[in-house]
Amino acid sequence: MLRSVSELREWRTQHGARELALVPTMGYLHEGHLALMQEGRRRVPRNRGALAISIFVNPTQFNDPADLASYPRDEPGDLAKAESVGVDLAFIPKPEELYPPGASTYVEVGALDQHLCGATRPGHFRGVCTVVSKLWQLFTPTVGLFGQKDFQQLAIIKRMHRDLFWSGEVVGVPTMREQDGLALSSRNARLGASARAAAIAIPKFLQLVRQRHAAGERVSSRLIADAEQALAPGRIHYVSVVDAEQLQPTDHANGPTLVALAVFFDDVRLIDNTLL
Repeated sequence: MLRSVSELREWRTQHGARELALVPTMGYLHEGHLALMQEGRRRVPRNRGALAISIFVNPTQFNDPADLASYPRDEPGDLAKAESVGVDLAFIPKPEELYPPGASTYVEVGALDQHLCGATRPGHFRGVCTVVSKLWQLFTPTVGLFGQKDFQQLAIIKRMHRDLFWSGEVVGVPTMREQDGLALSSRNARLGASARAAAIAIPKFLQLVRQRHAAGERVSSRLIADAEQALAPGRIHYVSVVDAEQLQPTDHANGPTLVALAVFFDDVRLIDNTLL
């Protein structure tokens, strides 16, 4: 385990020629995170290189200080889980390591963050892009792995990778789900029993959208009709139909299309999506 940028730089210098798989996380690890790590290990076996994770609750991507303060943390549990799937290095810096006094440089990506989560969380992806850019610079990974549950984040990181000529590869890994279909998330731990039971409405609604699409429906408004009733008692932040490449709203799902949503249950914001 390393906590400082200087330690990480020294470690990376020592392992310079070897391959490296990186899984950036904010901690409170669950099976979805472990699936990313297992895919990283598959892509970079120990005889060829290292599997590294970062655990960092990034303050610059939170709009609400209360949300940042309440984000769940469990460093001992995280380290035990990471060790169980063969992680070689955990980088766990404090905020002042990645944002030292006087730091004023941030990374923005343009149009990809104007809708979905970007429209309702101003500055969120600026923070995400900045911290991922810092981590990529420090680790110089062969491959970085990210979950498809955060589809907009994945698309933005892929665009940043392309536009900034990063080395290595950005890989998206399919969303892991609970047995009842709810997408795995560190935020699920904050749901009360009744809210957790109600949140199953999210995967059920997305399944309904897929069924409508499979039956031939292509009009976006009809694909997501009755969302308020279907997702009750959740409080909808957004339900959107966008093209899957540019993440711009579309009236018809004729090409690759993403249906994405954010819904509050018990004041816990949950996101999910499905590709059509």
